[in-house]
Amino acid sequence: MRDDGSRIHDVIGIGFGPSNLALATALDELGSEPGGRAIDAAFFEKQPALGWHRGMLLPGSKMQVSFLKDLATFRNPASPYSFVAYLHSEGRLAAFVNRKDFFPSRQEFHDYLEWVEARFTKYVTYNAEVVSVSPEHGEDGEVDRLRLEVRQDGTDASDGTRTVHARNIVVSTGLAAWMPDGIERGDTVWHSSEFITRFREFDTTGVRSVAVVGAGQSAAEILRFVYDNLPDAEVYAILSPLGFSVADNTPLANQVFDPSAVDDFFYSSERSKEAVWRYHRNTNYSVVDDELIHDLHERMYQDELNRRTRLTFLNLSRARSAEAAGGRTRVAVESLRSGAVDHLDVDLLVCATGYEPMDPTRMLGDLAGLCRRDGEGRLRVDRDYRVVTSPEIRCGIYLQGGTEHTHGLSSSLLSNIAVRSGEIANSIAQSCARPPAGLGGGAMPGPNGLSGVKAV
Repeated sequence: MRDDGSRIHDVIGIGFGPSNLALATALDELGSEPGGRAIDAAFFEKQPALGWHRGMLLPGSKMQVSFLKDLATFRNPASPYSFVAYLHSEGRLAAFVNRKDFFPSRQEFHDYLEWVEARFTKYVTYNAEVVSVSPEHGEDGEVDRLRLEVRQDGTDASDGTRTVHARNIVVSTGLAAWMPDGIERGDTVWHSSEFITRFREFDTTGVRSVAVVGAGQSAAEILRFVYDNLPDAEVYAILSPLGFSVADNTPLANQVFDPSAVDDFFYSSERSKEAVWRYHRNTNYSVVDDELIHDLHERMYQDELNRRTRLTFLNLSRARSAEAAGGRTRVAVESLRSGAVDHLDVDLLVCATGYEPMDPTRMLGDLAGLCRRDGEGRLRVDRDYRVVTSPEIRCGIYLQGGTEHTHGLSSSLLSNIAVRSGEIANSIAQSCARPPAGLGGGAMPGPNGLSGVKAV
């Protein structure tokens, strides 16, 4: 049964990437608790299907986190939604163990996400973008539900939107690709988030040179891929530092991603939080795996032996602009040493320049004014990832992302996705003032016969 707008959902998830997919599994697992009415949940995703960094599913690229940091294991090692359960289902558990490697390929992890998503697809509305959220006041003047306007492809509504209601929302809209100032995407200017998709559609015949902007893992992976797959092309790396910095993935440093580290960070002083960011940024931001750095250096070394230059590092530099010139792309490259600007003509420019953080207030409208902020204008967020609001708001606004300033480095990463989603699910269940139960609606075919979310 589709939602005609009169039903009030217990929770609506805005976005259905890995974070809210993990939330769906956490809510569903609450069905193992005895008694209580099922939680009525629905999800809306503006993309046509679940996708996780599809543009960076390069052949041979590996995860940077352990397979055990999946959607569920750290929350529930016996979960039917774990990566191990996926391997067993696919008949590859023994083969995976024989690899003796904690890190699966990105492609295999994406297949795992799709395997889990298949158990929830009929309860998610794709091609549906939540464009606004507004408060609705009850008879006592308090806001006891939220109204969401959803723009949906194929809707019968004349204006292309429909209305749904919820007592709680969980915002997980992901990150937005960021391009350097002065550079816009085009036919031969790409962001790394779309790289492999665009590359497979691109006619590489006659490609003589490619430039990659950025100093992180994605930039390094694209450099290696282009070098190996376009053997006649010159490849340029444009990066601000002298070279790539090594990711600190040593055991003690990795404790910053442990679930317990969220408590340490959340209850620390602002000074301590700043120190954690300063000391441990090199575990995740603008860093590259040691093995990949050595791979690139080896290619440069072999080129030197063969008395040729195919991979060139333009370090201490930044790309200032890019424009079409004679059928190619002319990149203005500024030296950070001297300030001098040189021009580089290439057939393809890829910007592996990262992402802008999620801004949940863009869709909140008047509701944003009822959300409390700290001295720097950032949203205040409770330990359970619920936005602090004015007293008349009884509805919950939860964030999966955009909470690095309150919850630390792992607040939007896979490392803590299972525990984070479980904490949000438990908070929602408690706010519903009843014992936790599984997701509402008719039975859905889950691995253990768990009930699923209600169809909308």
